[in-house]
Amino acid sequence: MIRVMNHDHAHRHISKSHPHMAQLIRRSRRYEITPAISLRPFDALAESIAYQQLNGKAAATIWKRVRALYPKRKWLDPAKVLATPDEALRAAGLSRSKTAALKDLAAKVVDGTVPSGRALLRMSDDEIIARLNQVRGIGRWTVEMLLLFDLGRPDVWPVDDYGVRKGFAKTFHKRKLPTPKQLMKHGEKWRPYRSVAAWYFWRALDDSR
Repeated sequence: MIRVMNHDHAHRHISKSHPHMAQLIRRSRRYEITPAISLRPFDALAESIAYQQLNGKAAATIWKRVRALYPKRKWLDPAKVLATPDEALRAAGLSRSKTAALKDLAAKVVDGTVPSGRALLRMSDDEIIARLNQVRGIGRWTVEMLLLFDLGRPDVWPVDDYGVRKGFAKTFHKRKLPTPKQLMKHGEKWRPYRSVAAWYFWRALDDSR
């Protein structure tokens, strides 16, 4: 179920919704995400676990150390991760909870709970969320990032994301951040391209304007 978005149509749709959105799109780096031709869910989700609740630089350092445990391998092997002592992963910088989450992810890739990349491409957003939420340490937000950035799904709306909420408030000159419930309601006007709206709210925070 590969969805190929008409980017020009999406941008017109979002721009017409409000002058502030049109202005934001004009001045920002353009949304050009396309669906991955191939995807390895284990690698993508393992990296997202490492990055949770950390700034990008710190997370990148830890992830580099984790990858160094498996030299000369382009892709992570879930069986090898399962065989890695917890102490080695902890020494690389993963917390106890992230180590447990990574091991659970590896086990669920092996037993088929986590679908293959090819299978994910054929599944709906809700089906993917339901399957991947079974993995320890992977919540809805993590799956939404996979859907939006890796699978290029056009209508992902991460209402719990702080950056999207803050970008919305900045764009529309609100003093308070919208609640997730309020943002869900606002997002209706951007269907079926809410991924594009989310992208531009992140871009609204790229500078100090």
